[in-house]
Amino acid sequence: MPAAASQLPRKKRKIGKMAMKEERTAYLFVLCPCIGFLIFTLGPIVFSVVASCTDWTGINDLTFNHFQNYIDLVSDEEFWKSLANTAIYLIGIPIGMFLGLILAMGMNRRIPGVRAMRTMYYIPVISSVVAISILWAWIYNYDYGPLNLIIKALTGQHGPAWLTDEAMVKVAMILFMVWNGLGGTIILDLAGLQNIPRVYYEAAEIDGANGWQKFRYITLPLISPVSFYILITSLIGGMQVFVQVQVMVPDGGTNYSAATVVFYLFQESFKSGAMGYGCAIAWILAIIIFILTFVNFKFQDKWVNTMD
Repeated sequence: MPAAASQLPRKKRKIGKMAMKEERTAYLFVLCPCIGFLIFTLGPIVFSVVASCTDWTGINDLTFNHFQNYIDLVSDEEFWKSLANTAIYLIGIPIGMFLGLILAMGMNRRIPGVRAMRTMYYIPVISSVVAISILWAWIYNYDYGPLNLIIKALTGQHGPAWLTDEAMVKVAMILFMVWNGLGGTIILDLAGLQNIPRVYYEAAEIDGANGWQKFRYITLPLISPVSFYILITSLIGGMQVFVQVQVMVPDGGTNYSAATVVFYLFQESFKSGAMGYGCAIAWILAIIIFILTFVNFKFQDKWVNTMD
């Protein structure tokens, strides 16, 4: 009898009117961001795929040219030059990660004024990129920029043309980008350092480990998840550099020596009116970013460690 009773279908629990009203309200709240995603994200993404295969200028009808835009990109010298410049700017990522970790280790100590130092280093992160780009354009000015005035006072010779020389403009942009992102890197590294249990260092000291050994075998492995996050976000952000170049070198530099992929995309889409071609550039950039991210996630197990 109990076995037969257990096989009887269970009655569905009735939902009260108040619960049904709350459920409908919850669905309405969930529906709003879903509609926003469809209209403002998924819709433009799908449209950009279609537009990348057209001669669309932004105002005319969509005229399909199949994959001609992508074919033209292969022989586009300015595209490859801007892509190479973007790759060179990525050199600043390991430099910034190294400096950020060293400074974070210094700020992880109980020293006078450490809170003020943390604040000063983080100010560029929360400042307007346009404002600090204008500031650095003034610093790099060939005639009256503070940097060249300091160089002349120390060496007796005039400093380089930071923003007009084909080689120095890359150095100038890398220095600026490292400085601009240093505060965020320091904060993340500092959080990672403070999350490492002190007992690991105490055990290493008992075993006779020196400072380098503690850094090599404790700090670096246990902070690697934070370093991995910084690397991924920096790569994605580095491939999308635009504002700094647009403000500091609005013409793309001598022989297009400072232009990035996104800068070139903007020039083609909004200055030249080749919106379809710009969409093709955007999708090539998206594919490159996806490949870089995928490769990093694929090999993260080889160097990213946890305390588990």
